[in-house]
Amino acid sequence: MKLSQKYAEQVEQFLLVCGRLAQNMFVTSAGGNLAWKLEDDLILITPTKMNKGILKVEDLVFVRRSGLVVEGVRRPTGELPMYVQFFNQREDVISVIHCHPPAVCAFAILKGKNWLMRPLFPEMTVEVGPVPVVPYAEPLTEQLALNFAPFLTHYDSFIMENHGLVTMSRTDILSTLYLVEMAEMTARSILMALPAGELKELDREAVRGLENTMKTRSLPLYGAPGVNESLVTLYFDTPGV
Repeated sequence: MKLSQKYAEQVEQFLLVCGRLAQNMFVTSAGGNLAWKLEDDLILITPTKMNKGILKVEDLVFVRRSGLVVEGVRRPTGELPMYVQFFNQREDVISVIHCHPPAVCAFAILKGKNWLMRPLFPEMTVEVGPVPVVPYAEPLTEQLALNFAPFLTHYDSFIMENHGLVTMSRTDILSTLYLVEMAEMTARSILMALPAGELKELDREAVRGLENTMKTRSLPLYGAPGVNESLVTLYFDTPGV
């Protein structure tokens, strides 16, 4: 049985997410890419040089964690080295989306303070967390993958400087899309509020209270398991946050 048939349900969800990203203009032209680890050594990934809004089942590619193609008539995304590093360095990660949502991308080109690193909304704070800026590197290169290394264990979402957004999660690709949408709406709110006045952050006590929310909802603390001590430590006691 072909892998596309064996994992028909996941393939359907994968294509749904591709279509939603295109519909929301989070990806344009042939930009953006997605990957979903279906087994320990089997990854469903988007093809190179194709608009995500027109993908069909036969366009998708199945690869090993080494990058070896095991099924598919097209070549996988040129960002494959980046995904190989993600899945190899973060064993807990199941799915990843790289896209270009406009408001988040505004922070990718702004020289000022990165407000996406600060606790502003409860939902963003407990579900997405701080979103650091990964230094620029030429797309489709090994250097781009290497630039993620200092950030990968502490965070689950990343702004690629002068490029776009990467968001990963420990669950299915649709859940990762929801995190992307939350980050984008937070970025829009920030950009709308900044011209009107000073932003109000959640204080240490408020963030400490959100740790109870995470326990109630059984939400894992982002980053690799065991790396981050608490929300409070991450937001208030981590240099550069």
